[in-house]
Amino acid sequence: MTVTTPIYPILLAGGSGSRLWPLSRQSYPKQFVPLIGAESLFQAAARRVAGTELAAPLTLTHSDYRFVVTEQLHEVGIDPGTILIEPERLNTAPAILAAALWLARENPQALMLVVPSDHHVPDTGAFRAAVARGRAAAEAGSIVTFGVRPIRAETGYGYLELAAPLEADCSDAVDLLRFVEKPARDAADRMVSSGRHLWNAGIFLFSASAIIDAFKSHAAELIEPVANSIETGKTDLGFFRLNPEPWAKLPDISIDYAIMERAENLAVVPFDAAWSDLGGWDAVWRESAPDRNGVATSGAATALECTNTLLRSEDDGLELIGLGLDNIIAVAMPDAVLVADKSRAQDVKQAVQALKQKHARQAETFPRQHRPWGWYECLALSERFQVKRIVVQPGAALSLQSHLHRSENWVVVEGTAKITIGEETRLVSENQSVYVPLGEKHRLENPGKLPMVLIEVQTGGYLGEDDITRYEDLYARDRGRG
Repeated sequence: MTVTTPIYPILLAGGSGSRLWPLSRQSYPKQFVPLIGAESLFQAAARRVAGTELAAPLTLTHSDYRFVVTEQLHEVGIDPGTILIEPERLNTAPAILAAALWLARENPQALMLVVPSDHHVPDTGAFRAAVARGRAAAEAGSIVTFGVRPIRAETGYGYLELAAPLEADCSDAVDLLRFVEKPARDAADRMVSSGRHLWNAGIFLFSASAIIDAFKSHAAELIEPVANSIETGKTDLGFFRLNPEPWAKLPDISIDYAIMERAENLAVVPFDAAWSDLGGWDAVWRESAPDRNGVATSGAATALECTNTLLRSEDDGLELIGLGLDNIIAVAMPDAVLVADKSRAQDVKQAVQALKQKHARQAETFPRQHRPWGWYECLALSERFQVKRIVVQPGAALSLQSHLHRSENWVVVEGTAKITIGEETRLVSENQSVYVPLGEKHRLENPGKLPMVLIEVQTGGYLGEDDITRYEDLYARDRGRG
């Protein structure tokens, strides 16, 4: 019986892109958002690489997203497998090297399928077939990438230049000459017409030993700090935290710059199905199936006499109306609205920078704050009071905590809460309320089988999330994050 080399999906889920603001923000970036369809991009990516022919995934993410990763994987019935926590975001090269060194401890010949978790690839069958076509080259020691046959002269993507023009029916791995950075329009036109260029999808297949050897040859300075981060890291509630001290010595560098533009043992598998990195709202518009007038709407959005326009309302209670618009992107959220010419989609990050300069929380903070126990959102905020809706998942519990600067009133509106205040613990049902005095130890739990919802009214001189002193916590979090 032939024993095949296992393929380990490597899900890269630590990024915090700003080009899809206001829906994608640092506290809850685009990979965790349902941009296309009901599932998040991360969930769709995990499904794409799930199956009996593939091993459990290895996910690399930032500490802020660790519980979102496990929650979203459980929602789609996927075993989270191993989750490595990056101490800080340093692009793809350190993350991929960490995954390779981690796997090489058990099996240096293990194949790694590196998949960004924020891409849109609707045809899972075509994707898996492409991976199967690249297996032989990867097992032979090649670094295999996947190139999408271009359907337009796109300036937002990098390109792969082939050693020879690609035959129309070619699907096997072919030699790759070089990587090409995002081109200007005239260069993109030439490359597409040449028949020798593919879009760079940023997806890779190689053995752990092959990519480690490539780092030794082309980016050896990364190996020691990454290896030390693994060796001196620690397990934390099912996650593995890489040690931040050696990690801080690493450069912020992509795998393309560190390895792919220098390596010689490169091959590329052509991919003919639909693919997008959803790198801007123009790409989301394109993948949202615009109607015959070029209009795509989502949520409570209505287009009247519009053309070539994207309208999205991300709140059921917020009606967005577009009237007589052409070539416009409009995205409405409860706390922020983006209106832009579609030709400026790649410049949305300028809006984020402008908000940062104003110290506006909307620049980075998502209105719904996700926690390991559930989530909350601010309904009203003033200088001395704040109103929140808090949703606690079944069996979950907030930490036993107290506050120095605020008191709280809780009203249960759905389900039943188990509430501890001081030495007293009791059940509180719908339409019942409790008062938490300033400085009193308290805890909120959901003993039921359905999500529990309550309204919290905070009053005090300081309402920041760092006004938390923890005494016990199921999730082993540090002081200051709910």
